[in-house]
Amino acid sequence: MEGMSAGAASLAVVPATSGASVRSSPGAAAPPFASSIGVLRHGVVTVERPPLPVPAALAPLLPDGLRRGATTVVRGSTSVLLTLLAEAGVAGAWATVVGQPHLGLLAAEQAGVPLDRLALVPRPGLQAPTVLAALIDGMDVVVAGPGAVLTEADRRRLSARARDRGAVLLSTQEWPGAGVVLTAEPGRWSGVGAGEGRLRAQRVRVVRTGRGSAASSRSVELTFPLSGRQEAAGQEVVVGEGAAVHDDEAARREAAGLRLVG
Repeated sequence: MEGMSAGAASLAVVPATSGASVRSSPGAAAPPFASSIGVLRHGVVTVERPPLPVPAALAPLLPDGLRRGATTVVRGSTSVLLTLLAEAGVAGAWATVVGQPHLGLLAAEQAGVPLDRLALVPRPGLQAPTVLAALIDGMDVVVAGPGAVLTEADRRRLSARARDRGAVLLSTQEWPGAGVVLTAEPGRWSGVGAGEGRLRAQRVRVVRTGRGSAASSRSVELTFPLSGRQEAAGQEVVVGEGAAVHDDEAARREAAGLRLVG
């Protein structure tokens, strides 16, 4: 399969003729499917597994963390999605993103996502339901992006499968029946002056709605990046799906008589 490392070969659940591919970072270790499947008996989770942690800034919206078996919608901000994947990955979770071909791996790394625990299926094609179902069986976090075309029946079956397997199912699109919906409203950027400068931070308001305990609407104001990791590394710009602009690149532009605008 295109771009696959040996460690990711076990994710090749779709025939090559389907048009789907799986990518992971070079040299990544194979996901510990055995440890995940070890808590399953005939498709039923027999051992209670703790929820995955979330960043402190999002704790008011997700006080119980990312509950295993739950379906959560994250829409309006790739930064929010990457922040959730980063916290889960640092805690040891394996994640996969299906149907989101424009996800920026550089932005993901800068957000703190361990790339050796992240697998991508950029274009699952008509096999999206099959790909998602297979990955739910073995991964801790599965993201369904806009390129994963699903019917209502597909969504119901996948949510049920996630509950059965104890996986966290995230969607960046509408998902009827989702327990929690996180919606990021259009944000404000800082760092750009009168037509020139560098984007340094983005402030967004994230609103939580949903069912059950999430039925009461709550919101928080977040400023990305959430930590000083990017600034400490000398990186000036972190933009959702895009790449970062580094100080050395800016210096080259200035030396060439160019300046960063817009």
